[in-house]
Amino acid sequence: MDPELLKVRNLKKYFPIKAGLMRRTVNTVKAVDDVSLSIRRGETLGLVGESGCGKSTLGRTIMRLIEPTAGEIHFDGRDFRALNYRQLKRERKGIQMIFQDPYASLNPRRNVTELIGEPMVINGFFPNAAERKDRVRELLLKVDLNEAAMKKYPHEFSGGQRQRIGIARALAVEPKLIVADEPVSALDVSIQAQVINLLQDLQDEMNLSFLFIAHDLSVVKHISHQVAVMYLGRVVESGPKKVLFGNPLHPYTRALFDAIPVPDPLRRRQKRSLRGDLPSPLFPPPGCAFNPRCPLAEDICREKAPQNREFEPGHFAVCHMISKPQLRG
Repeated sequence: MDPELLKVRNLKKYFPIKAGLMRRTVNTVKAVDDVSLSIRRGETLGLVGESGCGKSTLGRTIMRLIEPTAGEIHFDGRDFRALNYRQLKRERKGIQMIFQDPYASLNPRRNVTELIGEPMVINGFFPNAAERKDRVRELLLKVDLNEAAMKKYPHEFSGGQRQRIGIARALAVEPKLIVADEPVSALDVSIQAQVINLLQDLQDEMNLSFLFIAHDLSVVKHISHQVAVMYLGRVVESGPKKVLFGNPLHPYTRALFDAIPVPDPLRRRQKRSLRGDLPSPLFPPPGCAFNPRCPLAEDICREKAPQNREFEPGHFAVCHMISKPQLRG
């Protein structure tokens, strides 16, 4: 069995911008631009970056909720892009999603039994209603909710409890990979820790893999095995968690790390402030997309796009200004 459950190679998702009476394409948004990544069985890839960098679009494109423009998606040994509608419906049960907003992702007109049971009905799991109820009860216990929740509706729960219902719904069809799209960003800090610990326990118990999308590096550090940093549609640095957190190479990654609050008031760290805001994906800068904000940018950065290079085993970065002496320095 291939240890890599998901392989993505040179994935692109471009959105055409149309205008005028004839609706001609006048520009293109490169929401996901030549992204390659992989996730091993039973492991978590943390995907981080600022809002608007393409993280959620990447997750939805991998699931083919959005059709990719180009590239390869291989899931569990199958070419995911080559599947027709019927094949995709059958195979996509192996990838489920936990959405960011637990208030918007649950149908307010359905009770918990119906919400969690619907994926089973669609995918042919537990066709008998009594068996389906037993499975719903079992899933609620897995996410630390009791049987009393089965007849209740979403408005009767707190945000953390709703997200647990969303997790139970994602588990209903026994997936191998879960795309968690900022699943804790709408929750209080104390509830975030509970949900993250729950996801880790479920991963250990069920050998799940996660694509964990977030903008909070401290959360990613806690839950991930591998980390990929995304900027304006591209992955600019990736590697094992310990290597990337111990020796961040890309200037953008370092700036993100500097933004993590330090609980010790006596501890000081060097601040690498970024100039300006994230550029518009409609009008990306020439050369390296990060060059207008980068403190290290030189002429080559404004003229030529950098290539993805491996600096240590499994540690990749996209930058002209990284040299070997910077490693572990």
